[in-house]
Amino acid sequence: MIDLHSHIIPNIDDGSRSMEMSLTMARQSVAAGVTHVVCTPHMHWGVFDNTQETIEAGFQQLTDAVADAQIPLALSWAAEVRLKEYIPQWLREDRLPFIGRHNGRPVLLLEMPHSHVPAGVEPLVRYLRAQGVQPLLPHPERNRDILKMPEKIPWLRNLGCWLQVTAGAITGRFGENVQALVTEMLAQEQVDVVASDMHDDTRRPTDMREAYDQVSTHLGEDYAQKLFVNTPADIIAEQPTIQP
Repeated sequence: MIDLHSHIIPNIDDGSRSMEMSLTMARQSVAAGVTHVVCTPHMHWGVFDNTQETIEAGFQQLTDAVADAQIPLALSWAAEVRLKEYIPQWLREDRLPFIGRHNGRPVLLLEMPHSHVPAGVEPLVRYLRAQGVQPLLPHPERNRDILKMPEKIPWLRNLGCWLQVTAGAITGRFGENVQALVTEMLAQEQVDVVASDMHDDTRRPTDMREAYDQVSTHLGEDYAQKLFVNTPADIIAEQPTIQP
């Protein structure tokens, strides 16, 4: 499996709090059957003011530690970019880290607030699509507006968004309501990618193996392969990667 969304770089956002924790998360990923993790710390202006430079520096420290620990896990980096009005400027200035490409289009992990679907989603997505960028929205199943109004899911897809759900949502880590919504999304084939969004080694660890098994059992092995392996592999095919 390939995990496109993680907060495994230590001391850079609300994810891993130490290199020791990051190494535990890496080992847990390998044990779950993950072969490649994309490190995607938050870029959230005013909260986590990460830049390409700060992320790359943290990534280098992580890859050195993973290599020293002889953990067989490939790594690359990007960011989870919070939806803000400055994103068009960052795009023009080549300051947005993309997780990869699909059909020649760079793929941007574009995060909405958990509380609501902002009015600015539609114009920003239309702008990004017009500029040749593919928005991939993480964890829509945990957005409170979407939980109240699931009809926003097909609306987002019709805008051209891809949707990435969290493995822990499938396994029930975020409660019954979230699990029910993601189960329906999967049944309606409204999901493009499943990723861990792991933040630590206990409260928010990787749930990739359990989620894969559930999707495979209830919806078929081919569908699970598409969400956990094939589509993520296609996206990261051209990304610079540190191999184990």
